[in-house]
Amino acid sequence: MSGQARKWVWESSASRGTARLVLLSIADRIPDAQCVAYASVAELMERTNASRNAVRNSLALLEDAGELEILHDYEGPQHSTVYRMPRPAAWLAKVAAAQEADPELRVEDVEPLTDADPAPAVGDLDEERLRKHRIWRKAGSESGARGQNLAGSRSAPPRQNLTPGRVRNRPPSGSESDPQNCSEPKVNRRYSSSSAAGLTSATDWQVDDASLSWAQQQGHLARLGEQGLKAADAKWRHYRAAWSPRPAAAWAADWQSWIAREHTPTSQRPNLYALPGGSPAPQAGMTKADLHMAALLAAVGEPTGTE
Repeated sequence: MSGQARKWVWESSASRGTARLVLLSIADRIPDAQCVAYASVAELMERTNASRNAVRNSLALLEDAGELEILHDYEGPQHSTVYRMPRPAAWLAKVAAAQEADPELRVEDVEPLTDADPAPAVGDLDEERLRKHRIWRKAGSESGARGQNLAGSRSAPPRQNLTPGRVRNRPPSGSESDPQNCSEPKVNRRYSSSSAAGLTSATDWQVDDASLSWAQQQGHLARLGEQGLKAADAKWRHYRAAWSPRPAAAWAADWQSWIAREHTPTSQRPNLYALPGGSPAPQAGMTKADLHMAALLAAVGEPTGTE
């Protein structure tokens, strides 16, 4: 039934931006025609790649627009929040009633959903089916959800903007839970400590075989020579030593870019990119000012007068 719920979001929902992603994430977890599913804020953050405040604001906006209901008297694993999408539930109930009256009736022939078609009352939910999908009634709760409109919610206005704002902050209860679909793997959180395991500094990064093959195929090894390549690598490590740790792939790309820009060593061209503290051997008869001028002329490819 998640397919019908997702179809309704794509074709009929007025939600936008993060709110639309949140609604699609919940629709993807709906197991049957009751259109009820559980999800924690942490899971919705993971699925939408959005911040906690953005997810909470989106849930509040969707609830205000009547596109999502929070079933306060029910909970999922680890006390996660339970939601219902009333408009898809109303549509599936209408289809079921029409096909019960006429078993040969196709879904395409059922009259479109209108505001006069209410969603089934929350009190009429099949709790046995809910328990099958790991949703239980909270201990001591009365029948019917608190603050819910048992006659069904109205569909959202067609032009209503459900893009989450930055001011409202009305978080629903709920905590991180196991995946609702048992075949769905749990993944590392984006900001977990394991995300830093693959980072290294430029000093510790080792030139990999792929980068060496690239230097050879692009002709940089033949252009710079083995010693020139080692010198360029040493300069790169010196200037990148203060940079923050990065993944090995990022260092490889930066190293290749540096090697591609490195000048071909010649006997006439001064070493413009020498490490700080080092300087090329001065040519006989040249003053310090002459050396600076020669370096500037070499940078623009002009004759230095020492050819």
